[in-house]
Amino acid sequence: MGEVSTVGIDLAKSIFQVHGSGPSGAVVFRKKLRRDQVLAFFSTLPRCVVAMEACASAHYWAREIALAGHDTRLIPPAYVKPFVKRQKNDMADAEAICEAAQRPTMRFVQGKSAQAQAAAVVFRTRDLLVRQRTQLINALRGHLTEFGYVVRQGAGHVGQLVAIVRDPTSDVPAEARPVLAVIADSLQALQAQIARLDRAIAQRAKDDAVAKRLMTVPGIGPVVATALVALAPAASTFRRGRDFAAWLGLVPRQHSSGGKERLGRTTKMGERSLRRLLILGASSATKVAARAPDKAGAWLAGMLSRKPRMLITVALANKMARIVWALMAHGGSYRAPATA
Repeated sequence: MGEVSTVGIDLAKSIFQVHGSGPSGAVVFRKKLRRDQVLAFFSTLPRCVVAMEACASAHYWAREIALAGHDTRLIPPAYVKPFVKRQKNDMADAEAICEAAQRPTMRFVQGKSAQAQAAAVVFRTRDLLVRQRTQLINALRGHLTEFGYVVRQGAGHVGQLVAIVRDPTSDVPAEARPVLAVIADSLQALQAQIARLDRAIAQRAKDDAVAKRLMTVPGIGPVVATALVALAPAASTFRRGRDFAAWLGLVPRQHSSGGKERLGRTTKMGERSLRRLLILGASSATKVAARAPDKAGAWLAGMLSRKPRMLITVALANKMARIVWALMAHGGSYRAPATA
């Protein structure tokens, strides 16, 4: 085996494909490894760059292979795709990863520790439970609509739906009532579990100094602040606030050519959970400013007077992301601008 400088590994559940190349880019080896052979194989290699796609289990393997003395790098899958030659298979994917890692302008994903991934579990679980709650609410609302019962939309009015199911004097048919009671019981159980997670998140926000500073920004509460601390990479990863907003997917998509700038819709790339939370926080801040425009900042008040509400919400989420990066990078707390 010749001198190896870069290794690309195509991750899988059982069979892993590795591709090694030398300093000149020439192929040194191509191998298939079972899961239990991966760490033993890399422990025999001299120190080199080991690259893999930033996908499921990538952070785990990056940590384990780094313990063997290698320099591990994670590449976004979208940046690897242009290097795949013709047919797609495990061998071609590993070679593409290896070639992408050798590019001097390639951008890599920052690796996460086990503690950082553990801190994010509560937000992933809460998102899952909220989606399940929405499904149950829609099911219960749809079934009761068939029997003539309609209530206002929103999770705050779900109690009326449950009360209709529990009420023995309602016109809900006897055949449907026990089945709808199962949905109502599941819905109430989910509500209790979500409330328990919200309490845990609120406690984290109280204990974390960075989260406390982020909560000084209008529209950012305990859930958003602790999610930013747990899910966002270090502020030093980005050169400026716009780069952080672009990572979240809160900037317009470009279709520019011939010196003409053409900006399209929001890219929606990056961390979906953080983007959604920031947009929800911006929506709340926009509603408050619309009810009391005299207390809103000059920028937000001016936007409300001439732009559609949803456009303002996304623009405010973009601005909040830049403020968050500034607070995380330079410290300090949010200072409100002068009112209009």
